[in-house]
Amino acid sequence: MTEILHESDADVGALRGQRVAVVGYGNQGRSWALNLRDSGVDVAVYVRNDDTRKTAADDGFSTIDVDAAGEADVICLLVPDDVIPALPINYRPNSLVVVASGYTLAFGRLEPPGDAGMVAPRMLGPEVRRCYEENVGFITAVGVDKDVTGTARARTLAMAKAIGGLKQGAIVMTPMQEAVLDLAVEQALSPVLRRVNESFINVMLERGIPLEAILTELFLSGEVERTYRLVRLEGGAAQTLHHSPTSQYGQLSRIGRYDHLDAAATMRELVDDIESGRFADEWDAERDAGYPKLDDLRSKALAPEILEFEEDLRRKLGERADVN
Repeated sequence: MTEILHESDADVGALRGQRVAVVGYGNQGRSWALNLRDSGVDVAVYVRNDDTRKTAADDGFSTIDVDAAGEADVICLLVPDDVIPALPINYRPNSLVVVASGYTLAFGRLEPPGDAGMVAPRMLGPEVRRCYEENVGFITAVGVDKDVTGTARARTLAMAKAIGGLKQGAIVMTPMQEAVLDLAVEQALSPVLRRVNESFINVMLERGIPLEAILTELFLSGEVERTYRLVRLEGGAAQTLHHSPTSQYGQLSRIGRYDHLDAAATMRELVDDIESGRFADEWDAERDAGYPKLDDLRSKALAPEILEFEEDLRRKLGERADVN
């Protein structure tokens, strides 16, 4: 049975007398450091000598070189997954290493000698701070990958509580479970949703529907976004009642028309690549080569003409429309 934890299951006092190192001061790192400090945790920022170091210093943190992070009792690695293996940190057997994604632990890219835990907010980095400040918190995936000291669970949950990650509840997962789910959303779900949207746009264009109207219906109006908000707040079944009877009948009576499409087969192949570690090997090779394929894919997806069209559309329609 899935274990779900809340603030009453953790004690920030488990970190009393311990120095917490936040490695990296990007979206997640800054939010974590500020939240930890506001929760009374002794925290310092370990970062390269770049603009992020200045930002951390301006925020009032002690800023220290990354290679000194091994001196801390708890080390939070809040840099991209592909960067973590190359960090010049000597981990101690009695330290706790915390990651915000299960990736490196799941695929053997990080194997510290001491405790290892995961605190993975189901929230974008800047929102981790905003949700803390608003006292609403966020849902988190938490897990202990390795417990050498006997304190790994207590310290990991203390970290989760201190950043606001137990206020809405936390799901206990292994790093492999979290990594597979996270990567599967990116690789098995997002691509098929993109392809479905592209197909829908093309079919509507064939019927003479203006592109601007199609894109407004899909996302610019905010209707889909707010529908998913109702799914979050009320549930997928209950939100159905907010739609008109015509909409309810159309959705429910036509869903079977797609039964012949075996999307699950392709999804299984993609998830097999994730679970086996083949994707991790591929990503390592891409990193080691200097990211040539990623650069090529980005150049096509973020072509200047696409970006300009999207920006122009937002100047005409939606919240950013220039009505003057």
